[in-house]
Amino acid sequence: MTEIEARITHLRKELDEHNYNYYVLNAPTISDREFDRMMEELSQLEAQHPEYADPDSPTRRVGSDINQAFTQVEHRYPMLSLGNTYTREEVAAFYERVRSSLHEPFTIVGELKYDGTSISLTYEEGRLVQAVTRGDGVRGDDVTENVKTIRTIPLKLRGEGYPRLFEIRGEILMPWTVFEKLNAEREREEEPLFANPRNAASGTLKLQNSAVVATRQLDAYLYYLLGEELPGDDHYDNLQTARTWGFKISDAMTRCRTLDDMYAFIDYWDVNRKNLPVATDGIVFKVASLSQQRALGYTAKSPRWAIAYKFQAEQAVTRLNSVSYQVGRTGTITPVANLDPVQLSGTIVKRASLHNDDIIQSLDLHIGDMVFVEKGGEIIPKITGVDTDARILIGEKVRFIDRCPECGTPLIRYEGEAAWYCPNDETCPPQIKGRIEHFISRRAMNIDGLGTETVDLFYRLGLVHDVADLYTLRESDIASLERQGDKSARNIIEAIAASRAVPFERVLFALGIRFVGETVAKKLANAFGSIDRLAAATEEEMMQVDEIGARIAGSVRAYFAHPSTTPLIERLRAAGVQMELSAERQADRSDKLQGATIVISGTFALHSRDEYKELIERHGGKNTGSVSAKTTYLLAGENMGPAKLEKATKLGIRIISEEEFLHLIE
Repeated sequence: MTEIEARITHLRKELDEHNYNYYVLNAPTISDREFDRMMEELSQLEAQHPEYADPDSPTRRVGSDINQAFTQVEHRYPMLSLGNTYTREEVAAFYERVRSSLHEPFTIVGELKYDGTSISLTYEEGRLVQAVTRGDGVRGDDVTENVKTIRTIPLKLRGEGYPRLFEIRGEILMPWTVFEKLNAEREREEEPLFANPRNAASGTLKLQNSAVVATRQLDAYLYYLLGEELPGDDHYDNLQTARTWGFKISDAMTRCRTLDDMYAFIDYWDVNRKNLPVATDGIVFKVASLSQQRALGYTAKSPRWAIAYKFQAEQAVTRLNSVSYQVGRTGTITPVANLDPVQLSGTIVKRASLHNDDIIQSLDLHIGDMVFVEKGGEIIPKITGVDTDARILIGEKVRFIDRCPECGTPLIRYEGEAAWYCPNDETCPPQIKGRIEHFISRRAMNIDGLGTETVDLFYRLGLVHDVADLYTLRESDIASLERQGDKSARNIIEAIAASRAVPFERVLFALGIRFVGETVAKKLANAFGSIDRLAAATEEEMMQVDEIGARIAGSVRAYFAHPSTTPLIERLRAAGVQMELSAERQADRSDKLQGATIVISGTFALHSRDEYKELIERHGGKNTGSVSAKTTYLLAGENMGPAKLEKATKLGIRIISEEEFLHLIE
C-alpha cells in the first residue's frame, strides 16, 4: 500500500468513526472544525488520486448534483401496512386475539411509531447495496444515492456477526429543528410550506439532486430485520444486536409482558413524545418471537402479529393576545395570531398562522379568547376552534384590516383568491426589501454576505431602493457601516460581481414575478430564450409552454406591462446581468417539435425524465402528464404505465423509444 493510499484509508476510517459518534451516539469526540479539516483533506486526496475511489467513502455523503430518475424495484418481502387502533379497547382486543391464537406464553415489544417515510435497506457483505421506498408495498423507488447522504445510515457495517445478506426497515425523518428552518426559508421566499416533517422528508427523499438531499439533514431510525440468517428468534434482541453493527435503533423500546405494560407504555409516551426531536404519531406493538409471528401470519393487508396505536391529534388551549399582519414581497397580507406560549410536539408555540380573512370569520375570533391550537398529524400550528365557554370578559372581535399595516395603502382582493394584497409595490417597504432578499437568495442570484439585516440597513440608509442598486454599491459605501468592515465589504462586492454570471433562468426566478418559481422560470427561459422575447410574448404564447396556465401567463404579462419593469431590466442588463440563455444553450434550441404534445412514461437509460422534459421544451414541444386525443407521441421507456400504453394504442398515438425521440431532434 502506498503512503497516499494509506493516508486515504486512515482518513476514511477516522471520519466513519466520527460520523458514527456524532450522528448515531450523539457523542462527538472532535470539534466540527477538525472534522471539516479532515474531510477537506480526504476530498482533495481523492480528487488527486481517482484510482483509490470508493463508493462508500465519507465524502460521498454530500451527494451528487447529477439529475437522476428513480427506477422501480420489487420488494423481496412485501412492505405491508399495519392495522390502526385508536382506543385502549382495541389494544386489548389485539392482545386477546394474539393470546387466543398462540395458546402459549408470548411477549409484546412496544416501539414508537415515527412519522416519516418508510424505507427498506439491503446490506450485502456488510455494505449498503440498495435503499427502496415503500411505494405500493410490492414495488418502490430505488433511492439509494439519496439515502447515502443520511449520516445515521451506515454505508459499511461495524463489528461482526451480521448476515451475508439481509434487509432492515425503518423510517426516514426530518428533525423538527430542520423542518422549521426549511419552512422559514420557504416562507421568506413565499413558497408553499411543507405541512409536516413527514411530507418534507418524503419530498426530500424523492428529489432528483442528491446534493440538495444532503443539505436537508435527514435522520433515520431502523426498526425491523428480515433475512434468512438473523441473529436469533427475538425481535427485540435482534435490534439490539443491529445497534452494534452501527444502526440507529430507538431507545424508546420495551418488552411488554402484560396488557397493563402496554397501557403504561401508551401513557408514558403520550406525554413524553412532545419532547422528542422528531415527529411521532403513535405506538407500534409487535409480537417479539419471529416464529410466533410466522404462526400468526397475515391478513391480505397487514400482519396479525402487530398493530399501530395512533395518538390523538395533539392539541392545547391558550390565550389569543393579538393578531398582527405581515406583508410579503408580492404584497400578500398574512394574519398571524400571537398567543401565550404553549408546548406542542416538541416545540414552544407562540404564533399560529390564520391564513386569510375567511378563516378568521369562520372562527369568530375575539381578542382574549381561549383558543384550541393543534398539530394534528404534527402539522404547522393552527387555531382549530374557540373555547366559547371560557369567554368571560369578551374582547374586541377580530376583523381583517383594510389598509396595509406598513404603508397605509387600501388593500385589494383579486377575484377567485382568498388573500388580500397591498397593491403599492413601488414604495411599500416590506415588498421592496422582500424582493431584494429574494433576489440575493441562494437559489436565485446567490449573493453571499447579504442577509435580511444587511438589506434592511442598506434600505434605511438609502443605499438600495431596488435590486439594480446592488450593482452600483462600492466597497467604501459598505466598509464604514455598522457591523461591517473592509473584509465584509470586499466579500459582498465580490459576491455581487460573481452574480453577473448567474444563468438566465435563475435571473428570471430572482426577479420575483408572482407565481414564477424555480421550475416555471426554467420552463419560460427555455421556451423563450431571452427576457426580450418573453416580454413580447402574449399570454396565449406563454400558455403553449408546459405547465403554464392562465394565472401564470397573466401574472408575467402584468409584470412586464408595469411601468417600472422595463427601466429595471435595462439597468440590470447594463450592469452585466444575464438576460438571455447562453450561446451554447441557444444553439441547442430549435422548433423541431413545434406543435407536438408528448407524454413521457417509464424509465430511461440515456437521459432522465426531467432531461427529456427539458429537451421537449427546448425544441418547441409540450410535455403533458396524461394521454389524450391531442397527444402526438408517447415517449416510452422501461416499465411504462400499462394504462398509458393501452390508451395510446387505442387512440392510435405513435409510441416512440428514446432513440427514436433523440433522432427526431437530431
